[in-house]
Amino acid sequence: MDTGIRLALTLGQIGAVMVAVLLTVALLTLLERKVLGWMQDRMGPMEVGPYGILQPVADGLKLFFKEDIIPAGANKFMFSLAPVLSLVPALIGFAVIPFGPDWTVDVGGVNFKPFVITDINIGILYILAFASIGAYGIILGGWSSNSKYSLLGGLRSAAQLISYELNVGLSIVGVLLLSSSLSLVTITNAQAGGFWNWYFFAWGSFPQAIAFVVFIISAVAETNRTPFDLPEAESELVAGFFTEYSGMRFAFFFLAEYGNMILVSCVATVLFFGGWHAPFEFLQGPESLHWLTGMFWFTFKVYGFLFLFFWLRATLPRLRYDQLMRFGWKVLLPIALGNIVLTAIVEYIFP
Repeated sequence: MDTGIRLALTLGQIGAVMVAVLLTVALLTLLERKVLGWMQDRMGPMEVGPYGILQPVADGLKLFFKEDIIPAGANKFMFSLAPVLSLVPALIGFAVIPFGPDWTVDVGGVNFKPFVITDINIGILYILAFASIGAYGIILGGWSSNSKYSLLGGLRSAAQLISYELNVGLSIVGVLLLSSSLSLVTITNAQAGGFWNWYFFAWGSFPQAIAFVVFIISAVAETNRTPFDLPEAESELVAGFFTEYSGMRFAFFFLAEYGNMILVSCVATVLFFGGWHAPFEFLQGPESLHWLTGMFWFTFKVYGFLFLFFWLRATLPRLRYDQLMRFGWKVLLPIALGNIVLTAIVEYIFP
């Protein structure tokens, strides 16, 4: 009986998180085009529904009913597997993200944490491991399409992901030294009490502002977003690794990109900006309402990072490929290593 209740609760929790993520992806497709429109002094989509708010529905229907084409020379199995291999790691990373207070409630004799699917003590490693698997989907998609454009896009993406994933991992080490834990729930709880306890500011310890800058730049590169969108550079490679994709397979790559954007925004919120904690204790409200205010502050911070992705796209030109690789290895990597050394020294002298 307990097993059945636990299974039902977990499946319901997974379903709720997936629905929230997919609805956010649909909303982001509209918000991005609207924000870019306002920044470039135009209207953005205005045709479907009042002020264009039904545009995501129209885009979804178009992709669902579009003919699914497989090139004659493609490896059909790998061609079909690649989009799934990109999408699944982007979605299962949310399993360890704490969206609200670390509460445990009793449901039919089963202890249940409503705001995190699973609290494992290697949460950061879990996310990094699955994020690296997503790179295989891009590489396989580029190779199996039997297209020069796709292959070049896949090779670029492989080199870019390997380069910037290293910097993402190193930028997180400072936070791990301060929190002494790999669990995202523990890291969030350690930042309670006000914004001065958030690891970005970390008063009384070594602030991780430098690490945050390295993390956010590397995260933009990891998600193949402007100005690091070299794997799908339209002016050079048509659409890069998904040039030959159409219909729902194209939609899976599209969902994976936006899913990864949301995931890295959630991770940045948890690691550097206190997760669901408010900047001041009085803004958290009474303890009985912490679940509501906590989810509000978490969502507010995540959408702030997502707005940053749009802002960068509207502002910055695409880097040249050699500039991209040089910046990752010769600039971000030494900064990330220096931050680790300084954090370790400060923590050792002032534990």
